[in-house]
Amino acid sequence: MQRALLCVLVIATLALARPALSQNGNGAPNGAHYNLNIIGVENPKTTTLTGSDRHTIFVALGTKKDAVISNIYLTPGPFQVCDGNGFDAAYKCDGSPAVNQGAVFQLPCNTNIPADITCADGTAQASYSVWARALGQPGGSVTITTCATDPTTLEVVCSAESTLDSLARHAGKQTFTNVTNELTSMVVSFDGGFTYQRVALFSGGFQDFFWQYANKGLRLLQIRFYAQ
Repeated sequence: MQRALLCVLVIATLALARPALSQNGNGAPNGAHYNLNIIGVENPKTTTLTGSDRHTIFVALGTKKDAVISNIYLTPGPFQVCDGNGFDAAYKCDGSPAVNQGAVFQLPCNTNIPADITCADGTAQASYSVWARALGQPGGSVTITTCATDPTTLEVVCSAESTLDSLARHAGKQTFTNVTNELTSMVVSFDGGFTYQRVALFSGGFQDFFWQYANKGLRLLQIRFYAQ
């Protein structure tokens, strides 16, 4: 019963209108979507940004030459910003503390990726694509890498795949890029680098997933989640 309720909630947050296959003028699919804005700021936020239906997360800005890393922790469930402040202690949507300092975003395990290791049993699941574009003043960029903790060694493992070079704010009109694989899975090796495989968010082999957000002066990243 609980798992069925989670599935219903996930579907509701996507508004359930499936996007058309054609794209509009900004490069993203047409159709209903969940919108998330990640905002880079010079000064740390001092207020607790929890307990609301906000769609924004605040992170460190960095400069065009020097990246500053913020962590956005990921928990399974319907799309929701649990903690929008990336500068203080992180809290999940149920009010419990996350691993460390950072923001917290809740999203379902994505069944729309070619993962070798899939969603753990009982985890909220949905099929969706993820699109992102860099906005704000020209010149900034960001690299997002999905990471997690190996429960056996307690070491942080980061994906060999990231959004490097794909999320930069150039002059002129900005278009969306498909970042589904980079933001909802990890490419990792279990044999010392001889072979690699794709692992879904919230698979049973890892814990404490997060986005490592390396910001080089990007003031606004817009991310959209479209049901498939």
